[in-house]
Amino acid sequence: MIEVKELYKSFDGFQALKGLNINVPKGAVYGLVGPNGAGKSTVIRHIAGIYRQDSGEVLIEGEPVFENIAIKERIAYIPDEIFYYSQANIKDMMQFYRSIYSNFSTERFEKLGEAFHIDPKTPMRKLSKGMQKQVAFWLTLSCCPDYIILDEPVDGLDPVMRRQVWSLLLSDVAERGVTVLVSSHNLRELEDVCDHVGIMDHGRLLLERSLSQLQDNMVKIQLALPEGKELPEGLELVHESRTGRLRQLILRGREEELSAKLMAAEPLFMDVLPLSLEEIFIYELGGAEHEIKDIIL
Repeated sequence: MIEVKELYKSFDGFQALKGLNINVPKGAVYGLVGPNGAGKSTVIRHIAGIYRQDSGEVLIEGEPVFENIAIKERIAYIPDEIFYYSQANIKDMMQFYRSIYSNFSTERFEKLGEAFHIDPKTPMRKLSKGMQKQVAFWLTLSCCPDYIILDEPVDGLDPVMRRQVWSLLLSDVAERGVTVLVSSHNLRELEDVCDHVGIMDHGRLLLERSLSQLQDNMVKIQLALPEGKELPEGLELVHESRTGRLRQLILRGREEELSAKLMAAEPLFMDVLPLSLEEIFIYELGGAEHEIKDIIL
């Protein structure tokens, strides 16, 4: 389990994290989402043991992460920008990882070569960004970590390789109980793989729930009411748009209860539509600062 408790961090007077609290269950695939500048990469670097917090705690299985070799040996971290030694080839980097991670499996490294199809003698500097990212996953999975921390993990990968990488990661989650924390702006992809989601903004956590709870607590409904009819009272309306008499409502609550309330208004037409994680993200952020603005050019 990963626990972040009342985490504060500032850089040159800028408060990046403001009492952040996160709980990632063991064996979960946890998606950390938020707008640019929310503090996602900052908290990820704390969890990976790179940054020391100003105050608060960052714990894995109850132990502090920073400068804890025993814990960090069980963590693998893939940042957006991949690190490699300038003169190293893939095999050199494999030997480097093997010297750090006691659970590194050379046998698994060789087996995973069948999935990535890259010659281990290839210099890292000659690989494209996408191929370097493939190598990062190849090495990470060969380390057999208990915790995998990913920051924009599949950026630069083609669709086939994205699917291959997620398949390998989810196999480790299912078979070895690996815990995966992933930050990404690709919410459609996270929706397919995550079972828990945390939404950040301005260095704080807005909410943290299982994906099923998140989807059960907000509903999108299209309806048309008879002339003169109004919406029933007691609805928690998050957003409304209209096209003629057709109204699209984003409501907080459970589908069954909301549908029953709206039926009391005798709608001419009503349909409940699925909400994507991207829509939930936009409506949960809310506020004027995150509204999509119409700008006349």
